[in-house]
Amino acid sequence: MSNGVKFVILGQPCSKANSRRLVSFGKRPAVIKSKDALAYERDARRQIPGMARLMFQGPVRVTLRLYYASERPDLDESIVLDVLQPLYAKIGRKRVMTQRGVYLNDRQVREKHVFHGIDKKHPRAEIMVEALEEQLL
Repeated sequence: MSNGVKFVILGQPCSKANSRRLVSFGKRPAVIKSKDALAYERDARRQIPGMARLMFQGPVRVTLRLYYASERPDLDESIVLDVLQPLYAKIGRKRVMTQRGVYLNDRQVREKHVFHGIDKKHPRAEIMVEALEEQLL
């Protein structure tokens, strides 16, 4: 596939919308991702193969086949789309990229196809990202 990449992330993606928790920073409350969502993000990022970290610059099409261990979870691709972006850390006043992504930002996704499947023994996300037009990487 010359204008795209295809790979698998093992583990069950959690719903970003249903994976929030309320915490307090001093007297200021905030809603942050759950421990499960943070763990999925960490584990999923580690599984993205180096050849997939192309940092697409332009519009992309994403096809996701999400396999869950049961019917219980909602179909929600948002955490997978987030994981495909680069990872940044704040060092002093600067944001520094610590890990390349498949694309620069999930706003580049102009077309997406998302499918729900059940695989009790091997939940996973099968991912294909393709450039929608000729672009420089």
